[in-house]
Amino acid sequence: MPPEERIELLGRILTASDQPLRSRAAAAIVLLYAQPLTRVVRLTIDDVVHDGDLVLLHLGEPASPVPKPVAEILLAWIDSRTNMNTATNRDSCWLFPGRRTGQPMHPETLGGLLKALGVLNVPGRTSAMRQHVQQMPAPVVADALGYHHITTTKLAAEAAVVWSRYVTTPRLRSPTGWTPLTTRDS
Repeated sequence: MPPEERIELLGRILTASDQPLRSRAAAAIVLLYAQPLTRVVRLTIDDVVHDGDLVLLHLGEPASPVPKPVAEILLAWIDSRTNMNTATNRDSCWLFPGRRTGQPMHPETLGGLLKALGVLNVPGRTSAMRQHVQQMPAPVVADALGYHHITTTKLAAEAAVVWSRYVTTPRLRSPTGWTPLTTRDS
C-alpha cells in the first residue's frame, strides 16, 4: 500500500463518525503503529495511558504518543466497549473484549471488522512499518513498537533495496565538436 493511500485511509477512519468506534480504534492502531491483529487484540485498557492532555500507547519502550484525533477515538472506545454487560465480563481489562469470558476478541473477527472499513491488515501494517524505518533507526522503531530489532532491520534494508536497484538513464554524450567552458574562457 503506498503511503499516500494509507494516510488517506487513516483520514477516512478518523472522520467516519458513522462507523463503529471499535473498528476505527483498531484500524488506527494498525495503520499508525504497524501492529498485527494478534497483538492488537491482546492490548488492555492499561496499555492506553491518559495523563492530562497526553495519551500514550504501550506497545514497547518507551510508550508511543497517540495523536489527538486517534486518542479521542481510543478514549471514547474505552468508555463504550461492547461485550461488557455479562456478569463474567464486567471487569474485563481487554481493550477489545471478546464474547468469551475473560478472553479478548479473536484476531480473525477483528480482521473482518477492519476489512469492512476497507483496511487490509498486512498492507496497512507493512506501509506503516516502512514509513517508520525510513524516518527512524530500525532499533528505535523496534523498541517503540514492540518488534524484534532483526525484523525492523530487515524491513529497513528492504525499503532501501528499492533505491539501490534503481536504474538510472544512460549519461548523455556531448555533441561532436562541443567543448566545455573552462575558467579561463569566462
